Amino acid sequence: MRLMEECFRWYGPNDPVPLNHIRQAGATGIVSALHHIYDGSPWPQEAILAQKAQIEAAGMRWSVVESIPVHNSIKLATTDSARYIGWYKDTLRAVARAGISTVCYNFMPVVDWTRTELMQPLANGGYALRFDAVDFAAYDLFVLKRPRVEESYSERQISLAGERLAEMDQAKIERIERNLIAGLPATERQFNRESFLTALAEYDGVTPDTLHDNLARFLREIVPVAEEIGIRLCIHPDDPAFSLYGLPRIVSTAADVRRILSAVDSPTNGITFCTGSYGTRADNDLPQMVREFGPRIHFAHLRNVQRENDGSFYEADHLGGSSDMPAVILALMQEQERRVAEDRIDWQIPLRPDHGHLLADDIGKERINPGYSLIGRLKGLAEIRGVMHGIATAVAQKA
Repeated sequence: MRLMEECFRWYGPNDPVPLNHIRQAGATGIVSALHHIYDGSPWPQEAILAQKAQIEAAGMRWSVVESIPVHNSIKLATTDSARYIGWYKDTLRAVARAGISTVCYNFMPVVDWTRTELMQPLANGGYALRFDAVDFAAYDLFVLKRPRVEESYSERQISLAGERLAEMDQAKIERIERNLIAGLPATERQFNRESFLTALAEYDGVTPDTLHDNLARFLREIVPVAEEIGIRLCIHPDDPAFSLYGLPRIVSTAADVRRILSAVDSPTNGITFCTGSYGTRADNDLPQMVREFGPRIHFAHLRNVQRENDGSFYEADHLGGSSDMPAVILALMQEQERRVAEDRIDWQIPLRPDHGHLLADDIGKERINPGYSLIGRLKGLAEIRGVMHGIATAVAQKA
């Protein structure tokens, strides 16, 4: 069986992890973007080519663009969204001219991936990212105090959140707030408490159906362009895959994926299969989702989370946690074989090890992007690589 393409995320020239270290990890592909352009304006062709040249000079290729930001006006379908959709098309064309054919994007309103703790101690002395559902509720209910917040929680959740808040000192409250709203790597917007409440208010009355309709409108505009220029679009799931701050989430379940793929039924309209995001829900059967949506999976994020009974989770080892990672990898490799039998040019699925632990010499470094230190992701990639080779060897021996 054929191996997937091993990639690594790189945040550009300002990334604390240099390209030569990524190459030492064994990656052949880079997942990147022009992370300094997050206002929805079109990416300059020369800037794309310059970054591509830098990647190629390090001995790798720019395999996936992650992400071209989807402007908030598009998510809300406001009157000025047409201008931003036009600029999005311009950026797609520029990316295609640079020879990059896979574009990952997300449609999460207001917040991107969300964690309450960026330095959760592990038993081995390392650190992980964690989402504590009770800490989150305590902040949402009693610190942020957004309008009608009680509608999002049960009486028991409110009671537990109140007890938790009473245990927090001011330093912990400030740390949680900073982690939740001050902005993580490559996020489009950063907030203080007042501006965050204003951003949430923009989504008053926006239901999941409304947000899906706005996504479908966006797809009807950009998919024909992507088809014409040879771009594969792949939407990233919500992270976590359930509602936060009362906001609608529309990329969380298999039913959501079916709805998105049918909105514009084209091979170009695909998904990023993120095992960590979909894995935050126990009702998502990840290997089955790969088998169902395989032909439209254009990119894979492979990481694992350990779910807890109250909705909390933390980033586990890539081969640990609540999801069966070897089964997912097997299903993805089987999808590749199916594509080869169909003579698909895009038979190989690029993957990247997502959200590694903070380990060893990376601990204590002044500049670290949470979840994106080198050693933890290197460890994850090595484990994923081992599973792929194990599967390929076992299949070859049976042949």
